[in-house]
Formats: sequence, structure tokens, C-alpha cells
Amino acid sequence: MPHHKRTELLEAATAFCDSFAQKKPLDEILSHFSSSDNIVAYEHGLPELAPFLGREFRGREGVQEYFETVSSCLSYENMRFADYIVDAVENRVAVRGTAKFMWTANGESWDEVFAYALKFDDERKVVSYEIWADSGAAYLASKGQLKELRN
Repeated sequence: MPHHKRTELLEAATAFCDSFAQKKPLDEILSHFSSSDNIVAYEHGLPELAPFLGREFRGREGVQEYFETVSSCLSYENMRFADYIVDAVENRVAVRGTAKFMWTANGESWDEVFAYALKFDDERKVVSYEIWADSGAAYLASKGQLKELRN
């Protein structure tokens, strides 16, 4: 496998993740996705816990809806990414992220470690964006119960 393919995938994944860390506008984040109708965003978790969990957001409009739904519920700061793992054969990149998240309706916040699994097309555009995060903390924060656990 040519080394340049691995490097290109790493650069594409880093640019995608940096767009979050730098809080770029949604249009810029979406520019990292393929123009194909067959793109998907999926955040693992029970759909009963938050409106952005446990369902596939498909196509350009679906992926945009995912990000709009998340941003209507959460804000974040100090987002960082590390430990990129590149599979150049399958066009996949996994990465670990950290950030402080806040449920915007009530201000409850928590520090979190999360993971992305990204699949790219041959043009190095995202076709699949999967997220594993602390859905329990998000749920408790949404109910105003996270602070109670810390006391």
C-alpha cells in the first residue's frame, strides 16, 4: 500500500477533526463530506436519551440535520484530537477526541473522551461518520441531574 495514501487519509481526517476543534461554520464542516447521496452520520446510543442518538442521518440533508440537532442541544470547548489510526486498505480512520461539553438548555457540563470512525471515498471525502460518546452524561445533563452525582 503506497505510503502517500495513508498520508492523504490522515490529512483528510485531521482537517475534518480540526474543523470541529476550531468551531468552523457548518458549511465548512459539511465540505469534508462526499457529495454522494449515500453519506451517513450515526452517533451510537439509545435514541430515547437524546434526539441525535441511535438513528442514521443519511444524505447531505440528513447529515446537516444531525449537526443542527447536536448544536441545538450541546456546545463544547477545548476540543482536541489524538491517536489517529489509519487503515489505508479500507479508507478508514479512527480517532480519539476530548472536549468539555455543555447541555445548553441548563448549562450542565462534563469532560468527555469520545471516538470517531470515519470512512472516506477515493477523493478523501467522508462517506461515513460514526461517533461513540458518553450518552449517559449527555442524558443526565439534559435532565439537570449530572451535578447531583458529583456532590
